[in-house]
Amino acid sequence: MSTRNRVIDATMKLAARRDFGDVSLSDIAFEADLSLADLRDLFPSKGAIVGGFSRRIDRQVLEEFSAKNSHDPARDRLYEVLRKRLEALEPYRDALDSISRWAARDPLTLTALNRETVNAMRFMLEAADIDCEGPVGSVKLQGLAMAWGRVLDAWFKDGFSFALETLDREIARGERYVEHVEDFARITRPFADMANRLFEWGGARRRHAGDDDYPHHSA
Repeated sequence: MSTRNRVIDATMKLAARRDFGDVSLSDIAFEADLSLADLRDLFPSKGAIVGGFSRRIDRQVLEEFSAKNSHDPARDRLYEVLRKRLEALEPYRDALDSISRWAARDPLTLTALNRETVNAMRFMLEAADIDCEGPVGSVKLQGLAMAWGRVLDAWFKDGFSFALETLDREIARGERYVEHVEDFARITRPFADMANRLFEWGGARRRHAGDDDYPHHSA
């Protein structure tokens, strides 16, 4: 096992045992059998360790799942990849519940972990072979990150089966919302294209007028 994974595992063990807000970096170093200096070389903060855990879970899911060439509907592909992610998280439920409550008390940490969640959801969408580029893709990412938070809340409170029911409902709701966003994007695209052309035309006229400001000399 790599030293980074030792630190991540030590952190998750401590978070499962007690309030993560009471866990210090020194506690983590001791649990991982490292010096504080060695821990500093690996991670700058507890939040960074949690981010490392999230990326480790991403890798595990991505190695096990790919929807490329799948003929299943997009919502089924997304459900399956997120179900696998929840399965991978199941052994760490108590630890993640403690970490979630700790992050909720610190806006900066919560913002940083939200970025990790958005990045994780980006790769989950890619694994499900669902486009997440452009403005509509950004809506999908943020919406899925928020939905995933609600799935985790259900998981912490009522367990795995209830979390899967919540996941199914959230995907159905998100699918309807994205359809509305895509419809709006299709309707407004001609106007956006027209505005871009007018902007480019106006810029060309200004550049041409600017050229006329210089004196012309006959040969």
